[in-house]
Formats: sequence, C-alpha cells, structure tokens
Amino acid sequence: METSSFGIAIMAAGKGTRLKSRRPKVLHEIGGQSLLLHVIAAAKTIAPASQIFCIIGHEADQVRAAVASTGVSFVLQADQRGTGHALQQLKAHFIATGQTPPENLLVLSGDVPLIKPSTLEELCAFHLAQRAAMTILTATPPNPTGYGRVLRSSDAAPEVTAIVEQKSLKPDQLNAPEINSGIYCFRTSALFTHLDSLSTTNAHGEFYLTDVAALLVADNQRVVALKSSGSVDEVLGANTIEEMMHLDAAMRLATARRLMAQGVTIFRPETCVIDAQVEIGPDTVIEPYVQILGSTKVGSDCRFASYTVVQDAQIGDKVLLRNGCIVLQSTIGSGAKLGPYAHLRPESEIGEEAHIGNFVETKKVKMGRGSKANHLSYLGDSTIGSGVNIGAGTITCNYDGTHKHQTVIGNNAFIGSNSTLVAPINIGDEAYIAAASCITEDVPADALSLGRSRQTTKPGWVSNRKRTQRPSCD
Repeated sequence: METSSFGIAIMAAGKGTRLKSRRPKVLHEIGGQSLLLHVIAAAKTIAPASQIFCIIGHEADQVRAAVASTGVSFVLQADQRGTGHALQQLKAHFIATGQTPPENLLVLSGDVPLIKPSTLEELCAFHLAQRAAMTILTATPPNPTGYGRVLRSSDAAPEVTAIVEQKSLKPDQLNAPEINSGIYCFRTSALFTHLDSLSTTNAHGEFYLTDVAALLVADNQRVVALKSSGSVDEVLGANTIEEMMHLDAAMRLATARRLMAQGVTIFRPETCVIDAQVEIGPDTVIEPYVQILGSTKVGSDCRFASYTVVQDAQIGDKVLLRNGCIVLQSTIGSGAKLGPYAHLRPESEIGEEAHIGNFVETKKVKMGRGSKANHLSYLGDSTIGSGVNIGAGTITCNYDGTHKHQTVIGNNAFIGSNSTLVAPINIGDEAYIAAASCITEDVPADALSLGRSRQTTKPGWVSNRKRTQRPSCD
C-alpha cells in the first residue's frame, strides 16, 4: 500500500484523570515502555518520523523529553479543550510554519498501545479505496456500554450516518454493537475545512472531533467505517490502572506467543514478565517466574531458571542462568554459567565459558574466557584475564571514599580464598595470591604473594587459662 500521502497526528495531551496519577497518562508503561512509545512505533510503519505529530499538553515538557529520541514533531495544545481542539492546533501549526499539510491524516490516540501496524495499513488502504473524506476504525466489544457508537446507513454498507456518545443514545440505539475506536483517517483538506465549524455546545464544553462526521455528511462528503479484524483489545485505550494492566497482560502474552512461535520454550508464560522489545533465539528455555526486560537480546540454547531477572542485557548462546540471578545492562558471552543468586550490575562483561557463582556480585568488570568466581565474592572496577580462578570471599577494594580505582588481574592467575585486593593494583599473568592475603602492592607475573600475619600457636593455653581464671562471684 502506498502510504506516502499520509501524515499522522497522535493525541497525547490529556491528563488521564481517572488514573489517579500525577504522571502523564501517555507515559504510563505496559510491556516495558510507555503507551506513547508503543503508538509511535506503530505509526512509524505508516509514515516517517518527520510526518508524525504528537499533540501534547498536560506536562508537555515531560512528554516531549520522554519521546524526543523518536524524532517525531510536537504540537502544543496548551489548553486541553477536546479532540477537535487538538486538531485545530495542528492546523494552526501548519499555517504558522508554512509547512504543506499531508494529503491524508491518520489520527491515533496516544493511549492505545496495542494497535498493530497491519491494522493501520488496512485502515489507510480502505480509506484510499473508498475515496472517503473520513474513515472510522470500529470494533464490537462484548459489552459496548460506555463507548460512542457508530451508526451505519445499513449493516452491510460502509457509509456512516452518525457517531453518537453513550449518554446521547436513543432507546432503540442502546444495543448498537459497533463502537468508535477514536482512530480515524481524514482527507486533510476536508478535515481542516470543517474544524472551525465545531461547537462547544455539549456537556463538557469541548470541541469534539467526532462532530466532524456529521459536518461532512451534511456537506455530502463520504464518511465510512471499517470494523477491525483483530482483537478488541487492539483498539481499546486504558482509562484506569486496572484497564492498563489488562492491556499489559495481553501484550506480554502476545510477546510470549511470538517467541514460542520462533522456537523458544516458555514454561508457564502467564507467570513470566517479558517486555515487548525482547529478542530470544530458538531452543532457549525460560522457566516460570522469570523477568526479561528492556532491550535484552538472548541467544540460542540458553536456559533461564526461575526467579531470574535480566534487563537491557546482551546474552550469547548456550548461557545458563541458574535460579535467582540478576543481570542488569551487562554482556554475557556464549557458554557462560551464572548463579544461583549471582548479581551482575551495569557494565559487567562476562567472557565465553566463564563462571560467576553463588552470591557473586560484579560491577564494571571485564572477565576473560573461562575465568571463574564461584563463591561469595565482590568484583568491582576490574579487568580479569582468561583462565583466572577467583577464590571464595575475594574482594576487590575499589573505592577509597572519594574515587574508584581499577584492579587488573592477568591471564591464568590464581586468587586464593578470602583475598582482599586493594586497588589500584595489578596482578601479573600466572601469579598466585595466597588465601587470606591483603594485597596492597602490584604482584609480578609468575610470583607468589602472601599478605597475611604469621600464625602463632600456644599449646596448652586453654587449660592454663581455666586453672588461673577466678571463680565467678555470682
């Protein structure tokens, strides 16, 4: 379908009063990102960012900052006086900037995050084929109560005679099943010609975009409707937190189904939290109660055990994450094994075939191929070579109270259990650090370093103490 004639307006100015939240409605999140970002992603399949106009109002600066990276344009609706008023601001924007409006305008709601690109493509194609002035996307939910209804000239005809709000329905219209989704296509010239004729003579004193339909019909212009062929959830917004979580569950289930269709095994998908942007390779197994969030990319043949949380991470093939691992903004090489209860803080890079074990925490660490830290260690601001063994209880002391310092450990070094490495420090290739050492100076390659006090043993000391100890006065 040719979509080059379409611009897109996204309604994103509302407060979302029923959410009982100070946060702008369109910045609430489902599936790992804001409602508005989901809508923008769908819009970009129809038009380039330069032809997408977000109409913002409530907390406009916050909304602008949240989605500025998408490259869309912004139009300010300083006073939120209805959907018709929002499009009046867009018209004024084109006049003020001298920008030529697109031939057709697709209007989306910033709080309808499940809308599919395929549905928008179908709507735009139908609009062009019908040579309509206005095309309305509709749906038929199980219970249409509360929604505006679309009335057709006949059940089989595409022509619309009116859009009627719930409170204005006549008794014989109460059972009308087809609802207005709030998603439209317009021939821009027809829309802009009639925007100034909108009235605020209604219960809320606002300019309603839906009233344009009646104005166009009265002007003998063609207004048609297309019933969505997808799930009703696809065209529904969220007016309460409960409704938003319903959409979140639907999106996450759809994500799980997409991944399973691509060869990923997800046990009990209803228990897992997988964001919409996540990518996972085939033959990876996800156990119940796993969270995979953000922009995470996972390779093939991995296994994530229950209660693991992974966010914004890059994970190679054949990686094992045992129970309870936390991986944040880090990279894990193929064949690595983590956990249980390992914690990778941001900017950790774990090499291929490396092991990070029970209750090991890393932060800004580069660990080489095949290196191991299997037990109860903290590794921060460190570069660790390949084939290194980090003994249980090892600590890299990277912070002096003011600055962070680096620890560098060479290839095939052996760090004994309960070692304390006081940075900045360099441990050479194949060096040995004796267990329980506190190392404060660089250690050359192939050297053994001990940094502990000499043991003193006094035979018979306990018996002598007992003989000389005075009895208690109690």
